[in-house]
Amino acid sequence: MTATLHVIFGPSGAGKTTYAHAFARREGAVAFILDDWMARLFGPDMPDPIEYDWMIERVQRCEGQIWSVVAGCLAAGTSVILDIGLMRRADRDRVRGIAGATDLPLQFHFVSASAEVRRARVADRNVVRGENFAIEVTPELFDFIEGVYEPPGPGELDGAIISESA
Repeated sequence: MTATLHVIFGPSGAGKTTYAHAFARREGAVAFILDDWMARLFGPDMPDPIEYDWMIERVQRCEGQIWSVVAGCLAAGTSVILDIGLMRRADRDRVRGIAGATDLPLQFHFVSASAEVRRARVADRNVVRGENFAIEVTPELFDFIEGVYEPPGPGELDGAIISESA
C-alpha cells in the first residue's frame, strides 16, 4: 500500500485534532499535530498575551521540523496525517504544491462545525484540558483566528473527505 499524505484543515474548534487522532488509530498512520509541538517546545516560554510575530516564527520552525519527519515516514511507507493549521488558502495551496512536486499521494480532509459549536468546544477545552488540549485559546485568540481563517474556495473540496459536526 502506498503511503499517503492526509491533510486536515478547517476552522478553530471544528474537531480537527480529534479527527486526526481517530483517523491515525483507525488507519495505522502517524499524526502530526502542530499545537502539540508548539505546546511541548514553546509553551513554557509563551508570552502572555501571545504575540503574533513570536508565534509565527515558532510555527514556521515547527512546520519545518514536522515536514522533515513526515518525509521520513512517507519514505518508509507509513501514511501521515497533518494537522498544522492551514487556515489560509495559500497555506493549503503550498501543501498541494509540495505534494505535487514530490508525487506524494495527497488526501485533504475538511472538518467543520458552526461558529457557536466551535466557540463552545474551545471554551470547554480550556477548562477540561483533556487529551486534545495543547494551548489555551482565549476568546480574543479565537476571534483573531476566525479573522485569519479562509473557508475553502471553489474547487478546494473536490475529492476531499468532509466531516461536519453539529
